[in-house]
Amino acid sequence: MCLQIGDELPHFSLYDQKGHLRTNFECKGKSLVLFFYPKNDTPGCTAQVCSFRDKHNLFETLGALVWGVNQDNEESHRRFSEKNKLQFPLLCDQGNKLRKQLGVPQVLGLMDGRVTYIIDSKGIIRHIFKDLTDSSQHVTESLESLKRMGTYQTKILCKQKIMS
Repeated sequence: MCLQIGDELPHFSLYDQKGHLRTNFECKGKSLVLFFYPKNDTPGCTAQVCSFRDKHNLFETLGALVWGVNQDNEESHRRFSEKNKLQFPLLCDQGNKLRKQLGVPQVLGLMDGRVTYIIDSKGIIRHIFKDLTDSSQHVTESLESLKRMGTYQTKILCKQKIMS
């Protein structure tokens, strides 16, 4: 099954690098950037997660959570996260169950693909970006999509109401 824009993100539960169980239900009311990357500690994947790290404050300003996913285990994710000072969870999709559930492809049938999903606060997929080679473009696409969704405007309006 390959999920498309407009589909609801199916329920999932995966452990992160700290052993915390993460589910998409905890994202209700917030947008979620869910990005799949092939492998920890490879040049392209390190560049991708570090790009998300470097722009993390913008994602927070836009009211979005950022979660990375691949099939590496907790220990590998923990080392990779600490080494790169990541502020967001890396989910352990051992056996690629979530990857298969969402329909994230493999490249040439050998390597896990690189796909980013932008999910709105109601759990609906609003944007999908697939590009194996341009890992930093995933961040740019994510930020642009969140801005188009109006998350930024909603957050500013909420802040203005609180301040008045």
